[in-house]
Amino acid sequence: MITIYHNARCSKSRDGVCFLEETKQEFEIINYLEKSPKKREIKSLLKKLKITPIELVRKKEPVWIENFKYLELTDDQIIEAMVKFPTLIERPIIVNGNKAVIARPTEKIKDIL
Repeated sequence: MITIYHNARCSKSRDGVCFLEETKQEFEIINYLEKSPKKREIKSLLKKLKITPIELVRKKEPVWIENFKYLELTDDQIIEAMVKFPTLIERPIIVNGNKAVIARPTEKIKDIL
């Protein structure tokens, strides 16, 4: 089953949902702003994405700029920041089994189908 970590207010995230619908994929939507992912879930996503925690952070988010931008943080501290402030997590994230992509641009979803 395909999973999309989705923020309905984000046009790129909505595009990801539309893409999955148009390609007739069965998928589950996780509204990660309503239920923040746990630390282990973020670590699992990072492994599937094959990226470091800082690469998953939306560095232009006001909460990042105001609270974290000028700090030297460990990977665990960055993950904790994403747990506490899920708006920091890049979106949309599409997961298919052991593979995942940040679907920017939306066509990247094809890489894991």
